[in-house]
Amino acid sequence: MLLLAVIIGAVVMAILSSIPVLGPLLAGFVAGLIAGGIGRGLLAGFLSGTIGGIIAVIVFAGVGGIFGGLLAGAPGAAVGGISGAVLGGGILLSTLYFGFLGLVGGAFGGLLRPRRRR
Repeated sequence: MLLLAVIIGAVVMAILSSIPVLGPLLAGFVAGLIAGGIGRGLLAGFLSGTIGGIIAVIVFAGVGGIFGGLLAGAPGAAVGGISGAVLGGGILLSTLYFGFLGLVGGAFGGLLRPRRRR
């Protein structure tokens, strides 16, 4: 169930990541709700947020490559590299941002749906 929560949370994160703060929180909340329990919700929200942060860096770097491709030669390479770095903000910052917000959302989702004892 935890793996399913992480996968669904990462898909929701990819869809909602363009909404600042609220998007990653909601995606983490969905992952935590599916996982059930606060501990599993924290883990599912954090992992889906981390995956979402990595996806965002890849997409932003691709956007920088498109800008660079529009301009030929050295100016295009410079513009593409700089815009990719600025838009991406680095994999560490992106992963921390999405991971932390996913963690918080996952905790709330896990609190809302406690894990059942077997």
